[in-house]
This record gives sequence, C-alpha cells and structure tokens, in this order.
Amino acid sequence: MITLTAGKLQISIDFEAGRIAALSLNGAARLGGNAPLFRLGLRHTDGELEVLSAYDARAFEPLSGSDGGVYRGFEKYPELTVTASVRIAAASGELEWEIAVDHVPAGLVAEWVEYPQLILPPTADNNTAGNGGRILLPYNEGVLISDAVLRQRTDFRHFEPEYPSLGCYSVFPNMLCSQFMAYLWDDAGLYIGAHDPERGFKQIDFYPVDGGVAMQLRLYTGTDPGEAYRTGFPIVWAAVAGQWQSAAERYRRWFETHLPPDVRKLADNADLPDWYADLPLVVTYPVRGVHDMDEMTPNKLYPYANALPVLEDIAAAADSRLLVLLMHWEGTAPWAPPYVWPPFGGEAEFNAFRDALHARDMLLGVYCSGFGYTDKSNLIDSYDRREEFAAEGLAGAMCAGPDGIVRKSRICTGQRSGYDTCPASETGRAILNEAYAPLFDSGLDYAQILDQNHGGGQYLCYSRTHGHPAAPGPWMTANMRALLSDWSRRAGARSAADGRSAAGRMLLGCESAAAEPFMGSLPFSDNRFELNYFYGTPVPLYAYVYHEYIRNFMGNQCCLPLPIAEDTLRDRIAYAFCAGDVPTLVLTPEGELSPAWSTRDFSHLPDKDAALRFIANLSRFYREEAKPYLYGGRMIAPLPLECAGREVECLYWGHRVTLPAVCTTAWEAADGSRAQLVVNPGLSPATFTLGGNTYTLEPLGIRLFPLEN
Repeated sequence: MITLTAGKLQISIDFEAGRIAALSLNGAARLGGNAPLFRLGLRHTDGELEVLSAYDARAFEPLSGSDGGVYRGFEKYPELTVTASVRIAAASGELEWEIAVDHVPAGLVAEWVEYPQLILPPTADNNTAGNGGRILLPYNEGVLISDAVLRQRTDFRHFEPEYPSLGCYSVFPNMLCSQFMAYLWDDAGLYIGAHDPERGFKQIDFYPVDGGVAMQLRLYTGTDPGEAYRTGFPIVWAAVAGQWQSAAERYRRWFETHLPPDVRKLADNADLPDWYADLPLVVTYPVRGVHDMDEMTPNKLYPYANALPVLEDIAAAADSRLLVLLMHWEGTAPWAPPYVWPPFGGEAEFNAFRDALHARDMLLGVYCSGFGYTDKSNLIDSYDRREEFAAEGLAGAMCAGPDGIVRKSRICTGQRSGYDTCPASETGRAILNEAYAPLFDSGLDYAQILDQNHGGGQYLCYSRTHGHPAAPGPWMTANMRALLSDWSRRAGARSAADGRSAAGRMLLGCESAAAEPFMGSLPFSDNRFELNYFYGTPVPLYAYVYHEYIRNFMGNQCCLPLPIAEDTLRDRIAYAFCAGDVPTLVLTPEGELSPAWSTRDFSHLPDKDAALRFIANLSRFYREEAKPYLYGGRMIAPLPLECAGREVECLYWGHRVTLPAVCTTAWEAADGSRAQLVVNPGLSPATFTLGGNTYTLEPLGIRLFPLEN
C-alpha cells in the first residue's frame, strides 16, 4: 500500500491487490467503491473480445525505485505483462499515471486499456448520502451532469463503442472535443486528463454502478497482433476548484503548450475570410421537403431565387450579413453521402443564386453528409448505386469489423442504406476525394462537409487490408488530420484563385464543434449544445478552452428536446452569443422561423419579430462594444450571478430544465481588459445580482460590466 499526496488530493493505492484503496479531496473521503486498477481488452483474430483486469493477475512484482509494478501470471497468457505506475510530477505536483502492455501473444491485439479505474460517489441527484457531485464532460461543446441514472435512459447514454459505429459515442476526437473530464463537488473537484500530444482515439465516459459512478478513460492502442503498447504520455489527476471553469482552465494550460498542427490564435491567422471576424447570421433551410425523412418535392423556397425576398427581409430586420446554409440541395439525393454534385436544379441555377447572394453581400454554404457511402437512398427512389458498389468491389474500401466483415452503417438509416467509408484505405480516400472535389471548385463560402462525422472524427475500422493498424488508435487522428488539412488547403486555394467566393476563401466544418486535432482544418462548425438538455446542463467549455483559436455557429438545433410551445429560441441565441459564437435561424419551408431543424410540428412558431430585434441588438452591440472580447477573446471564470429562471419540461424523459433569465460569461480581451457579459433574451426587464449589486437589464438587452484584472 502506498499513499501519495498531491495538493488537496490524497490517494492510497494497493498495487498488490490491484485497486485504489482510498481517495480524499479537500480532506473528505470521496471513493465510491472498489474497481480493478486496470482493464485490458484483447481482440482475437475471429473478432472476439476478451477482457482481463488487474484482478486476473496471479503475480505482482513491485517496480524498483518507483510507485507501481508489473502484473503477470494471467491464466491463459502467462507471458503477458502489464506495468502500471504513478508518480507525483515534479513540475506540477499532480499525479501522473502511465501503463504499458508487453509480451502480447501472437494472434492477439491489445486493443484498449482502461487505467486507472475509479469509482466515485453517485451523482448529486442519485445520492442519498449527501456526498454527490456533478460530472463535467466535453461532450457536444460541454455539459454538466448531476443525474447519471437519467442519462442512461436517453439516446446519449454510456455505450460500449463497437462496429458498426454510432454517432453518439462518448469518444475523442468526435463528440468529445477535449481529452479530459472532471467530477465536481461544491468545495472541490477531481480533474482527469489525458495529456496526449498525438490526440489518439479514446473513450472518456462514466456510468452508474453499484455504490457510485465509474469514471472511464479507455485508451485505444492502434497496435497490430502481438505488438506491445505503452502510453507515452501521462494520465493526469489534479485537485481543482468545484466550478467547471477550474477544470477547463487546467486543461487549457496543457493545450496551450501542446497546440495541434495548423492551429493559431485568431489574431495571428491571416487565412480566414473577412466575414469570420464579424457576426454573420446563419440562416438555414431545406429547398425540398420539410424534414429529413419526407417526400423530397420542392417547397416554396425553390427555385433558389424564391428565397431572396425572405432573406433580404431577415438581413434588414436583423441588421446582419447572412450566411445562407442550404439543406436538401444535393442533386443526387439528400443526406446520401458522399456524392452531392451537381446541385438540385443544375449548376447554372445554383450558381446564379450564389452570385445573387454575393451581389447582396450575403454568403452561401451547404450541408454535406460526411464519410458514409450510400448504396440506396430511402428518399429518392432513383438513387441506387448497389450494382456499381458490387461490380467495382467497393466493399473493400468500407469500414470492416473485428472479424473482417463489412456490415451496413448504423448512421442515419432512415434517410439511406449504405456503409461507412474508411478514409484510411486508398480506395476510400479516392472515393471521398472524387465526391467532394466539385465543392472546392464551386465558389461557395462554406461547406459543413462532415455532417454525421461529429467533431471531424472517422468511424471504427478493423480492416487488415487497408494499410492501417488492426486496432483503433492514434492512426485515426493522424489520418483524418492529413485528409482534412489537404481538403482545407484545396478549398481555400481554389476559392481564392477564382474569386467566386465572396470573401476569397471557402471554409469547411463538421457536425458538433471540431474536435481539438482538427480545429485548424474545420474552423467553423455546427454546434450541438442543445442535445445536452436531454440529460444535463450545457456549459460553454469549448469556448473556454479554444475561443482564442476558433469560433463556431449556433447550429441548426437538430433534435431539440425543449418544448416548442415555450419559444426558447432567444434563450438559445443568447447562450450562443455569450459563448462567442454566431447565431442561427432555421426556416420552415414557408420561409417562417422554425423552432429548430428536424421537426414537422409548426403549431408553435418562435416570435419572429422579437427574434430579429434581438439579433439586431446583438449585432450592433458586437460591432460597437463586444468584439474585442467575443472575437479571439479569452474566456475567464465569471463573477457569480444570481437571477430568476423559468422551468420547462424536457421532452421524452420528463425532467425539468431551468432556463436563466439572463445569460452570462466573462472575457479577457487582447489588451488585457476584462468584462462580464450579461444578456437578457426575455421580453420583460430582468433583475439580477452581480458582485453584490442588483441590476435590471431591459428586454432583449445586453451589457458589459468591467472587471478588475
């Protein structure tokens, strides 16, 4: 048994028994239960997964001169060894854990390792002992969860990542933007971070167990059969304050000393178009149908030019430059990747619409659907590539399972039938390059090119014929980074050369904010913070860590779980603005404001006049006062703010969500000045307390409060 003290964190580890025996933080015991110190996933050639743990080792040999040791004597694999260690870092005084797996039997792949395993008390809403807290997860730009049991009832519950992939896995780089999580109590927090400069594939998650919540950090090795694995980077545990910003601050310190390639502060990035620094208004709508899974007949916003009067009215009322973002525009079939060109109605009509927008100082972008391969559309009967797929042997370019079998994709199966393309295979890359090359020549200003590839990540592939390792791992990040960097370069070079893009450069983005390794290639993406209302409270973690380097837009608010009768659109616009991001409006097929995308229910529409007046206020305030903070500014922890709120009942699961009367964040500008932003999305004055003083903010009002440095 060893006991280590790292600031306010004290831990006792029984290496011989293979478990953490005690953990205290700020003087209080915090351990929720016992778990083996590590788990190891071994993949057999037939695809079977076998899981071993520290409890399966029959022998333990302490390491000389360090805290840790070697586990051996696994019943079926006596030669296999696992070396687990921990140290107090000299520079930071924090705990740093590392693990290595050696002498892996031939024919087996050490696919993943979970280390260190930890069980903490049940989350606050499931805790009868009064020692529960909240979990901070960098999922869809950031969420705080106080009810782990509720989360397990939703579509965003803990999943075991498996092939074929799902889009909701809590994995990095994908839905997770960052490589850390934290468990937060009122008085203290435990930060758990993977400080991995290669930014390899990981599962960072949690799930309820008897007696508590298991905090899961799974490292995928990217190894081949018989190959050893060692982390090569530390898993860091640190005591932080009980506010989520404290954990985000700890990760930001590491990030800023280990920037991904091609990532620069906005102030130093001359490759961005001029509109990026402004506050454009994204307006998105379909030109066919109503919903993702409708008849795809043209609606009232087609021909494309039909939308121009609606767009002109919105631009004038919102006092904003528009980025028009089209859905269902593909001439192939909507949501039927990867082939999208030519546009519906033909290139001539599409290009005329692009030029008409540019003549009005507006921008044009399109949604695309990422790395799927559609063999048959469920929306357009004529779109059928099954014969071509079979004749050309394209299955060999698709993601395969651990048993080598290529199976149908599980992504967006209502819209299409098909497969997940592996961009690491030579043929897969060629398919994707061929399909999306026309976009780079199109004169568009923006393409949300990776819808369904959340964060810019690729899906799981175990193929032994693609040239990549047999196990998921760091190769996935390196491969995607290379592909996206090339696409970003091509898109920017073409649009700048021909001058058809209004601002001289076409930007690319993805669904959910770009995960950390891909930020340099996907600088403007479709946020998904609204999904966090299903099981928690959204927090602007992404902006806290990365906003000096990147900004995004509010997103189409797909699958909004808040009731449309409550008209929460302005609340969500205020949230996005306070995060430094760009507002978004979704139009119905009639050109009215929709509550969000992916609904057929237009019985309660947002207050259009109020929404446009609110955006106009935000736009003017951004130009006149807030831009030094909200463009390239550094988010900081705000002063505590107290205000009223309104409760709304979340759809599907019946829990209640509180929407505050005002939204707030705090910022530091490049000149060192600091201010706290407060926004009132309501139609009545809002009273709040800040810094011991009480203020009232007018309806649809915005104010900056100077802060001391």
